[in-house]
Amino acid sequence: MSARLPTAAPAADSIPARAGIGLRAVHHQAILSERPAVGWLEAHSENYFADGGAQIQFLEKIRSLYPLSLHGVGLSLGSTDPPNAQHLRKLERLIAWSEPSVVSEHLSWSSIDGTFLNDLLPLPYTEEALRHMIARVGELQDRLRRQILIENISSYLRFNFQQMPEWEFLAALAAASGCGLLVDVNNVYVSAHNHGFDAREFLRAIPARHVQELHLAGHSVNRHDGREILIDTHSTPVCEEVWSLFDFALRCYGPRPTLIEWDTDIPALAVLAAEADKADGFLERSHDIAA
Repeated sequence: MSARLPTAAPAADSIPARAGIGLRAVHHQAILSERPAVGWLEAHSENYFADGGAQIQFLEKIRSLYPLSLHGVGLSLGSTDPPNAQHLRKLERLIAWSEPSVVSEHLSWSSIDGTFLNDLLPLPYTEEALRHMIARVGELQDRLRRQILIENISSYLRFNFQQMPEWEFLAALAAASGCGLLVDVNNVYVSAHNHGFDAREFLRAIPARHVQELHLAGHSVNRHDGREILIDTHSTPVCEEVWSLFDFALRCYGPRPTLIEWDTDIPALAVLAAEADKADGFLERSHDIAA
């Protein structure tokens, strides 16, 4: 087993305005043998930080077949802790080697005073937090020498002292930092249900020029004290309400690269490919309308 990364990577490909799927280890061999007709693949960056081994070897082979996006979950951009130097070095190395079309992270924080929490936690939507995120995103883009996309997260609690809605915060962040936005339609639906705002208002308020990618996923329902709370588990098919919201998002933004996320209770590759095919149907209709 090699202890070094391969020395060459294919040239970066643009991600098409088609549906892609998340790259998971259980599907590595099936993707190579079955070559599903999906537009692109998204890899979680942290899964490929190793110096070598099977994961890296599979990614090298798969990268030669599909356009690639790297999606991070561990940078904790919203934290006041300093950026993790080792994490950044590994991310830089992975980007240089794999030449992804897109690199994305989350509007969230996960660490405090050096203690890392295994979750994506929401920020207070205040002017102070906005200035902090603009600075952190700007520093990251300068270091990586490329634009990154920032994704909205699902949330279950809100701060009492927030000064603006999430969609205003996101739009201001993109305008000031030059980042793009990854709009997770399922996360919008989940948060809208949990907090009682209008999901379509959220989507309408985001300028289309900032939106470069969309995500779709399934969620779970948790009932507590007579209240129904939606949890972003990525463990079920996309529900009809989220498909409808996706259709609305395409009318707002036009066709965008769209990812099917499924991270737990992962089904057979054919199930993911079928979900991507359904998303492609919406995207094709959106292309026709745009034309």
